[in-house]
Amino acid sequence: MGLTYDILIADDHPLFRSALKQALSSGLGADLRLTEAGSIAELQNCLDQRGDWDLVLLDLNMPGAYGFSGLVLLRGQYPQIPVVVISAQEEAAVVTRARDFGASGFIPKSSTLEGIQAAVTEVLEGGVCWPAQSEDSGPLSDQEQALSAQLASLTPQQFRVLTMVCDGLLNKQIAYELNVSEATVKAHVTAIFRKLGVRTRTQAALALQHMELTQTGH
Repeated sequence: MGLTYDILIADDHPLFRSALKQALSSGLGADLRLTEAGSIAELQNCLDQRGDWDLVLLDLNMPGAYGFSGLVLLRGQYPQIPVVVISAQEEAAVVTRARDFGASGFIPKSSTLEGIQAAVTEVLEGGVCWPAQSEDSGPLSDQEQALSAQLASLTPQQFRVLTMVCDGLLNKQIAYELNVSEATVKAHVTAIFRKLGVRTRTQAALALQHMELTQTGH
């Protein structure tokens, strides 16, 4: 009997998810149980159900992710689970930020099949996997460090409410989407404002947008 690994593939493109599943199933020489998530909400549901995943493969551009905030949330809420970022945005600054925010590796979507297999194997065995060309783009600014700590302190439900606030939804719309009372949403919003040190919905949205990939110096 070989090793069994539980891997969560979080990407909003079904075609890429199935290609990734195929790549991993055919080349890792281990027994893999692969689970798919197409959004941050689905990913959180999977993580809420169990916390002993061996690896999360995370696309930065998923719905509800707001750039690096999905990665920050994962590392804050589930520090025991290694996260490898998979992204079509392969600029050195994006790679460096992924490392700064706690990822165990970065796999460019342009990687070969063998490259993906080797990177995933490396992390499953306790290592890290980073592209060779990732020159340093400088350390995290104080603002980025503070913001990532604030975002990591949110509960998964608060994070979900925050992304909906950023999308311009009103409290009653958020209550409907999450199937909770408006009073519950108001309590979440109050807690979010306190944790982020903001006073308005606009300021909260701006804080989250600071985690966008475009902040990396395009």
